[in-house]
Amino acid sequence: MSERIFGHIPGYPVGSWFESRAALSEAGLHRPQVAGISGTEGEGADSIVLSGGYEDDADWGNEIVYTGHGGRDRGTGKQITHQKLSRGNLALAKSRLAGLPVRVIRGSTHKSNYSPPHGYRYDGLYRVEDHWQERGRAGYYIWRYRLIKSAEAGIEDSQAATESKGSYSVPQRQETTVLRIVRDTKLTRKIKEAYNYHCQICKIRLEGSAGPYAEAAHIRPLGMPHNGSDSLDNLLCLCPNHHVLFDYGAFAIADDLSLIGIEGSLTLVDGHCLGQANLRYRREHYFLGS
Repeated sequence: MSERIFGHIPGYPVGSWFESRAALSEAGLHRPQVAGISGTEGEGADSIVLSGGYEDDADWGNEIVYTGHGGRDRGTGKQITHQKLSRGNLALAKSRLAGLPVRVIRGSTHKSNYSPPHGYRYDGLYRVEDHWQERGRAGYYIWRYRLIKSAEAGIEDSQAATESKGSYSVPQRQETTVLRIVRDTKLTRKIKEAYNYHCQICKIRLEGSAGPYAEAAHIRPLGMPHNGSDSLDNLLCLCPNHHVLFDYGAFAIADDLSLIGIEGSLTLVDGHCLGQANLRYRREHYFLGS
């Protein structure tokens, strides 16, 4: 089997149309002829197909909330058990971790204004910006993925899953456009200054040549579908390491500010009150040990 390609497939520009899943597979845009996620737990996911299989999917064109696979009854298509973070679901999470682009293909059966009238259409590269678990409409836990489209300036490049050892070259540059939520920079400065740039978890203050460094972390994420607030009761001051661990669900914060998943407790200065609902949301959606 040929190596997995992350990125555009040469010869098939954005907008390429295909009559069937078999044609998609033959072209290399999306290998599986049934599964909606193409990828492995070790390599990551290289493509997904939106075909209307899950009622919880949401599609706003440049932004997609995609539902993972598993837990459905084969006969009725209804969700009957919880989804697990394994196989294709874990592959998409790995693509987020590694920053790998994911090819998005929309099918005509996908209920969206952005779907083609018939067949399947390759709609470009997206980045997995976030993943979390929540109860779906059927009442079972499902995995959700927020994907944001990258405008690739018409360049058709590809990245293989493996690298040739001992072979080095100058990397190519390409212009990209990434859609991001605009955050209140005054608030991020305020939270960092409140803790004098010390991490609320490890208490460490990082010093660089230009001064101290810390990161402002939202407890309940901003934007759809989380709709967290850009406010001090939803912000933490963290070092880069604990910010990443927090975002990827390695630990959570209990209502009494003790840490779940790692040892210790959260430091809180006078005047900084955290929203209990925000802490609960983070535990329920991101922390697997909850």
